[in-house]
Amino acid sequence: MQLAIIAGLVGPQELIIILIVVLLLFGGRKIPELMKGLGKGMKEFKRASAGESDEDEKPKKDTDRITE
Repeated sequence: MQLAIIAGLVGPQELIIILIVVLLLFGGRKIPELMKGLGKGMKEFKRASAGESDEDEKPKKDTDRITE
């Protein structure tokens, strides 16, 4: 219910103002870096929520066996 109230308060004019403020605060060069970091974070979150991890992707080495 609160989300519907908040969504009703943010219209196209408010979004433009928010975007201008973000552009002024961070500058044009920093925004792509921020979006790249956000994308990586979302990708990691999706991977973690699916139950995958970095250990699942790497093949395990057989260190128990010593060959001469």
